[in-house]
Amino acid sequence: MTTNKGGFSFLPCTRKEFKQLGWDQADIILVTGDCYIDHPAFGVAIIGRLLAAGGYRVAILSQPRFTCPDDFYRFGRPRLFFGITGGNLDSIVANYTGNGKVRTFDAYSPQGNPWRSGQKTKSNRYRPDRAVLIYSQLARQAYKDVPIVLGGIEASLRRFVHFDYKQNKLRDSCLTDAKADLVLYGMAERSVLETADRLAGNDGLFGIHGSCLRLSDNEMKKTFPEMVDESGNPLIVLPSRQEIDEDNTRFLAAEKEIDRLSRGYLNRIAVQKQKNHWLIQFPPNEPLSTEEMDEVYALPFSRAIRSAQTDVPAYTMIRHSVTIVRGCPGNCSFCAISRHQGPRVTSRSIDSIVGEVQRVSQMDDFTGTITDLGGPTANLFGTKCAIGSCKRHDCLYPGVCKQLQIDEQQFINLLDILGSIDSVKHCFISSGLRMELLLKTPRFLRRLIQSHTPGSLKIAPEHTETEVLTLMHKEPYEQLVKLVKQCKRVGKALKKEVILNPYIILSHPGCEDNHNRKMITKLKKLGLQVRQFQDFTATPGTLSTAMLVSGLHRDSGEKIHIPKGQAQRRKQRRVVEKTFFPGIKRKKT
Repeated sequence: MTTNKGGFSFLPCTRKEFKQLGWDQADIILVTGDCYIDHPAFGVAIIGRLLAAGGYRVAILSQPRFTCPDDFYRFGRPRLFFGITGGNLDSIVANYTGNGKVRTFDAYSPQGNPWRSGQKTKSNRYRPDRAVLIYSQLARQAYKDVPIVLGGIEASLRRFVHFDYKQNKLRDSCLTDAKADLVLYGMAERSVLETADRLAGNDGLFGIHGSCLRLSDNEMKKTFPEMVDESGNPLIVLPSRQEIDEDNTRFLAAEKEIDRLSRGYLNRIAVQKQKNHWLIQFPPNEPLSTEEMDEVYALPFSRAIRSAQTDVPAYTMIRHSVTIVRGCPGNCSFCAISRHQGPRVTSRSIDSIVGEVQRVSQMDDFTGTITDLGGPTANLFGTKCAIGSCKRHDCLYPGVCKQLQIDEQQFINLLDILGSIDSVKHCFISSGLRMELLLKTPRFLRRLIQSHTPGSLKIAPEHTETEVLTLMHKEPYEQLVKLVKQCKRVGKALKKEVILNPYIILSHPGCEDNHNRKMITKLKKLGLQVRQFQDFTATPGTLSTAMLVSGLHRDSGEKIHIPKGQAQRRKQRRVVEKTFFPGIKRKKT
């Protein structure tokens, strides 16, 4: 590994560093649309460190130019495979707003600038649209016979027929379009090691849990002549691309079945016909155990940027943060977490977290504040299922499942221990929090308000109206009312002002203008000020996006209102802006 002046070690990401190691060939080249930041909040850093710990030579090709394959020759031909990811965000989400407008800020690029220089053109961006497709094409141009393995959130969410909101159309799997060899979906620690081991042993890639591959019609007939797996279970056949094109309601049916498989961790093979190929999804991997997560986060991350430009906003935000929990069983319709990270919660051990906080406290730029103890939902830390597991993994809707065990004391113990570290002055929880869990943990809520809230408490009611909340798969409005009252009581007892920062989504499928007017009335009555809201973004791989495409209710199958076009979305936005942002200046259209 290479070392910078501060003593931090990195995986090689330049030709010079590669040569300094004395390597004549890398085993694996990881390609990412983000700046290379060696921090466990970045997927490519985790995968790179994990493979390196497994004895593989790994090089990082970060934000390569994509107008020609030149950068893909930087390290020569990899011995095993190219591992390609769009980065920590889907590249379309990173490059465009939910309304399809070009983003002028990219938190994962130098200085937050999406463009390499002053030319604001597509070809001059740091990150291409549909990055896994573009990078795969360039890798294939450079070395046509090297296996290509796709991973990360973009590949996870686009592994089946999916909707691309920028193009406003359905697309085939990224595996089909990229003509890659494999997709590793989900967090992929287990599957990437198995993939590397199999390729190192010249073994095939068939049957790796947590992976998808594609077969031609002839290969499909030879592999599954009876359309059953090796255990005799029938394959789960999803609606094909042709069937979905002929009837878009079939898209919702496909997404609901994929959702069921993902949440249930079912040991079944799912297949979907696309053009002249079949997409084969093997069963998901089990989530990492607490012990395995502890091992991952104990890998020697330098927690620094490996770039000529050290000003990367995403790094500034997370450099002193610590992930304490993975997974979320909330299954919000608009959220991709359960599709990618999984609905089963795994918490790290207190010893592991304390060890990482101590390492963070030794960083040269640490000023005493841990900016976040978090994860997808911070206050899921310490929770577990009383019966071990179930096929639903829908623990928070329509209320908290009676089998969900909430260990309030474990989180308080963690905060007590971290508070005893001399170099740590503040330890904030900035990640999202579930309201219904806060109501069930009054001692933790008091502690949170008293010492661990950075200015305001972030909550995400998303809306207030039952019709919309049901479609969102969110807790009822009454939970928000109870939380506001409870926070006021705690604030009064502590003689401290409690500022709640509610996050709102507009133009969600099923949301009409009258819903928003009622929402505003209710929020004002509660004394809440909306500081953050967004128009619904049709992220690939979510049930909300499937409702948008099909025009149907996710549960009843009935027709619902779909806010169509910019005019309707703008109208919903202006209702909120007029109330909470009266001074905003809107451009004439």
